[in-house]
Amino acid sequence: MKPEPQPVEPDQLVELAQATMARAPFPTLASADGTQPRLRPISPVRTEGFHVYFASFRGSNKTAELKSNPAVELCYMDEGHDQVRITGNAQLIADSAVRQSIWDANPLLRNFLGSIDNPEFLLYRVDPSRVRFMREWALEYHEVPIA
Repeated sequence: MKPEPQPVEPDQLVELAQATMARAPFPTLASADGTQPRLRPISPVRTEGFHVYFASFRGSNKTAELKSNPAVELCYMDEGHDQVRITGNAQLIADSAVRQSIWDANPLLRNFLGSIDNPEFLLYRVDPSRVRFMREWALEYHEVPIA
């Protein structure tokens, strides 16, 4: 029997999507390795609306993939199976003030990398071009306005 999801009010889409993201702290990131899709969980280091920041290592496969093709999609799914998909481009962030504020707010980054000057530390931001929300296996996505 197909589940009957709760109705979604259009004026609540931003709130519903952001609440889902808060309940699902480790989204998966889809990128492309040539023609082969790659999927991995990530740990965002900052989220501003639907702009999601994450760190990477200079020598990682993820970094090479993003350099060749910055098109990505993030998928958040909470314990109730609500989903948020953020489609966009991953931009390398070089702004020292942004990097410093994220570094200062993330002890895990500091413990893992030791220094903000570590050449392996790269910071990316997913700039959304599309955000979709789906209630628990409803098989119907709702377009979420991007602020």
